[in-house]
Amino acid sequence: MLYQLALFLKPHLSVFNVFTYHTVRAGGAALTGFLFCLMAGPGLIRWLRAVKVGQYIRQEHVADLHALHKGKAGTPTMGGTLIIFATLLSLLLWGRLSNRLLWVGVAVLCMMGAVGFMDDFIKLRRKHNSGLSARAKMAGQIVTGLALGLYLLFCPVTLGPTLLRSSDIGDWPRFIERLRDASPGSLEADLLKTLPAPLRAQVTDWSDGTHVTEEYRGELTAAVNAALERKAVNLGHWEGLETDRESRKYLAKVSRGMTDRERVRLNRLWLETAFPDLVASSPRSLHTQLEVPGFKDFLIPLGPFYVLFVVFVIVAISNAVNLTDGLDGLAAGTSVISLLAYTGIAYVVSRADWSNYLWLIHVPEASELTVFGAALLGTGLGFLWYNAHPAEVFMGDTGALALGGVIGTMAILTKQELVLPVVAGLFVIEALSVVIQVGSFKLTGRRVFRMAPLHHHFELLGWDETKVTIRFWIVAVLFALMSLSALKLR
Repeated sequence: MLYQLALFLKPHLSVFNVFTYHTVRAGGAALTGFLFCLMAGPGLIRWLRAVKVGQYIRQEHVADLHALHKGKAGTPTMGGTLIIFATLLSLLLWGRLSNRLLWVGVAVLCMMGAVGFMDDFIKLRRKHNSGLSARAKMAGQIVTGLALGLYLLFCPVTLGPTLLRSSDIGDWPRFIERLRDASPGSLEADLLKTLPAPLRAQVTDWSDGTHVTEEYRGELTAAVNAALERKAVNLGHWEGLETDRESRKYLAKVSRGMTDRERVRLNRLWLETAFPDLVASSPRSLHTQLEVPGFKDFLIPLGPFYVLFVVFVIVAISNAVNLTDGLDGLAAGTSVISLLAYTGIAYVVSRADWSNYLWLIHVPEASELTVFGAALLGTGLGFLWYNAHPAEVFMGDTGALALGGVIGTMAILTKQELVLPVVAGLFVIEALSVVIQVGSFKLTGRRVFRMAPLHHHFELLGWDETKVTIRFWIVAVLFALMSLSALKLR
């Protein structure tokens, strides 16, 4: 809303232009979400108490754990509704509502929240700790993941790379030679004219035997990239060139008007087509490929199976967050940390220059995911205000499944899916502890941990609940820092 208002007012009052910056709106979204939770929290908690929406503490498994947690009985649950509504309000104010990735994130948030809400509601109706059956809950998660995967398969996210890396030029001497010997009116001459005068002079005076230094390659690459960003599309230069599906899609938009990103992308495709033997082709079908951390341009193509991968990610991470939601503030605080990491990643991959420098897939539409992640970050902190020990409200499955779903969605939409096990490392450990415990008991009849998930194991070892939560937060922060540092390692 504020973005559209700023576009309307900035021709008259330039100060409103600041609200078009997604970094400014991300800060506003976080603050708005936090303040809304802070103000609405007490009223929601009173209402939940009035309608007796309280947590039931089971005692049939581990008596010691029941003794530790029995004081939580009756604490209002379904507080995840506060996270969802506060996020929606914040995005309504600060989001650029024309960005489809923002709506994809909102859709997953609401769909996963609805699955969790049904589970919580059934628990309250039965006055018991069992809600939706495992199959029904899994079905809801699979349907959400399937909807997301199919959408991304048939309506793929716009991806780069739009700019050149120096390594994309396979034969620098021949590339410079083609520019130097360009005939008037040719493609090469058109590109040469866009270069700065000093570089143009160097190209013109270049001798065949001259060594092309790394510094010179870097300067020329930067100049060509600047030319790609400035250059208007010349349809005449495409005559006689063989075009692919992507090129034809953009060329059809020239007469109707193109976004800056589409124009730059088409110029990059023109360069690849004009210099097929010199300029490396950028990978196609990036939306169904996985970028492998630690390697430059190493992609795993999945094709249609990418849909199944998306389903797996959504189901796995939402269940992992749900399993972690067992102590006051644990799931909420850890989710905030993971969301902070992916909000930063969204900002990085949305910038052509940063993603180009870090060898990451450029996702220009992800700029609004920065606002989306910041809104969730703010509402998560606002909810944590009341969820910190001793908790006044629990998020329930409503919040846990919703937060897990959006963390997985952020990983998918930023094309950093394989970084998720590190960003959400604590959630992975919690889920693995359950798998190990169940597997060990079925195979050997013995338990590895005193109780799973892992946070209960440490409780039964004698750790205070607050100590377990804070130490697990520390581990989550370390995982998040590891994931961010891994972006540069290629």
